Amino acid sequence: MIKTTRSAPSPGTAPTIPPPLLELRNLQYTYPDGTHALRGVSLSLAAGEKLALVGPNGAGKSTLLLHLNGVLRTNEAAVLVEDQPLSDANIRHVRARVGLVFQDPDDQLFSPTVFDDVAFGPLHMGLDEATVRTRVARALAQVDMLGFERRMPHHLSLGQRKRVAIATVLAMEPALLALDEPSAGLDPRARRGLVHLLRSLPQALLVSTHDMRLVAEVFPRTIVLAEGTLAYDGPSAPLLADEETLERYGLERP
Repeated sequence: MIKTTRSAPSPGTAPTIPPPLLELRNLQYTYPDGTHALRGVSLSLAAGEKLALVGPNGAGKSTLLLHLNGVLRTNEAAVLVEDQPLSDANIRHVRARVGLVFQDPDDQLFSPTVFDDVAFGPLHMGLDEATVRTRVARALAQVDMLGFERRMPHHLSLGQRKRVAIATVLAMEPALLALDEPSAGLDPRARRGLVHLLRSLPQALLVSTHDMRLVAEVFPRTIVLAEGTLAYDGPSAPLLADEETLERYGLERP
């Protein structure tokens, strides 16, 4: 029997810390009409971490999400995914690693069938048919929509369409899911299903929401945006219990 041993680290050598999955460095953005949407936002997100993004309307939440996979572009050094800047050279890789799900699923679903919508991303990654079918089945199973492959998306309920929209991103096997107001417009049953889904996903989550109950149920960490600046970044529990802070930023106590 061969006995293996591990070498002890050299004295004074610090353990290697992996880079964050996502890092924003002084992210700024001004719209063509002169509106300053983001004013130097810096944050980091680890693999598997679940982070809520809250704040009043106009705070810059959607603008921030649109930067994560290059829908909006600013200084390349301001957005890093797996320690790589978001640039023309790696935009395809970043968009495979960071999946963006819009608030309105009809902005994301455009194919004749559910299968076609979920298969669209993997097909454009150049994957073979067998792999595409495997990914579609796995993604639909994750969102509890197996059996809907041949259904037309516009015949589904809002909650079902939102699940399919998430599946279109899961089929790309991203490391990070960025969702914009995923619980908006859902009835109680569909909302409970969404909560269960978000809790079960192994990917990191960055979710913009006004639903503070969703924050309490799913997200250990919350950031508050106010007028394009980072007003709070920390544990969700003390924020949700601080009525004065919630009132200041137009947030409801769950």
